[in-house]
Amino acid sequence: ADGALTMNAKELRAKSAADLQDELLKLRKEQFSIRMQSATGQTVKPSEYGRVRKSIARLKTVMGEKLVSEKK
Repeated sequence: ADGALTMNAKELRAKSAADLQDELLKLRKEQFSIRMQSATGQTVKPSEYGRVRKSIARLKTVMGEKLVSEKK
């Protein structure tokens, strides 16, 4: 698991919108990779699914906050 992909919301808020998009892309790729590993019969820790899913949700929340604050 990549340490950069498990940032907390405070660390994410410090990033620019472009950096957040890059982070989201990395997380989506990791999520796809986990899904493919599972589909091909490789062992995947069940906790990996939740970790990536929650990281994506956290990232999207911060992105939404930035969008709202920019519109004000």
